[in-house]
Amino acid sequence: MKKTALVIMAAGIGSRFGGGIKQLEPVGPNGEIIMDYSIHDALEAGFNKVVFIIRKDLDKDFREIIGNRIEKLTEVAYAYQEVDDLPQEYKGKWNRSKPWGTGQALLAAKDVVAEPFIVINADDYYGKEAFAKIHEYLVNEMDELASPMDLCMAAFKLTNTLSENGGVTRGVCDIKDGKMVDVTETYEIRLKDGVLQAKGENGEDREVAVDSCVSMNMWGLPASFISVLETGFKEFLGAIASEDVKSEYLLPKIIDKMIKKGEAEVTALATEDKWFGVTYKEDKQVVVDSIRELIRRGLY
Repeated sequence: MKKTALVIMAAGIGSRFGGGIKQLEPVGPNGEIIMDYSIHDALEAGFNKVVFIIRKDLDKDFREIIGNRIEKLTEVAYAYQEVDDLPQEYKGKWNRSKPWGTGQALLAAKDVVAEPFIVINADDYYGKEAFAKIHEYLVNEMDELASPMDLCMAAFKLTNTLSENGGVTRGVCDIKDGKMVDVTETYEIRLKDGVLQAKGENGEDREVAVDSCVSMNMWGLPASFISVLETGFKEFLGAIASEDVKSEYLLPKIIDKMIKKGEAEVTALATEDKWFGVTYKEDKQVVVDSIRELIRRGLY
């Protein structure tokens, strides 16, 4: 059986959740957290390794709440995202408290990922279909030596990913002939009176089509992608002023840049499943109710 890994980015501080560790909030009837359901779906789809990207101060909690249990089911590895995990020439340049985003998170796993993998957010529920489709692609379709680099992503319907409790940030995708040709990070997306409202990167109003597809940071990638992140992270840091403590090295922007430069081709795998997650504290009850409904339907 081909080795494939599930990489879970779980180092977020969770500021919108009131400062709590939202990735560890119980949502299932027996205290399960969202990651339990993602791991279940990934193993069911055929993935046979789990990598947790966390902060070092969360290590004890993670192992006690989920890691030790998952080790009984499959191979488990840990990677640690820290704000000061920078190339030597950039250490001490910024007075920053938050890590550098999803690109840096995945880069932290460079020593523990040597196989094709799927990467997801810890606090998002994706549904079974996307895991199955991406695993199928990694095992039977991905050319790991292709140039441009052969990638894939789960394409969710935007309207299946909104929160009732506030605006959300999404990577809105332009897809042509099954390939993603553009992804635009779009902010404060919300449905109000049947109309989608959104903001651009600089706070300007943006129009977003109701039938848009979005990336939910669920990518299927070859192991070689991480070496691209390493080179790109140095370029990213070299362009940032010392007073800039907010810029982030984000996977959608990284992959979009690769597409534009002809360095990657991304197959979009459409999924009809409804996403849900804990973006705001008020979202927790929605997640609990949604999980309960999935159990009632016999999916878990």
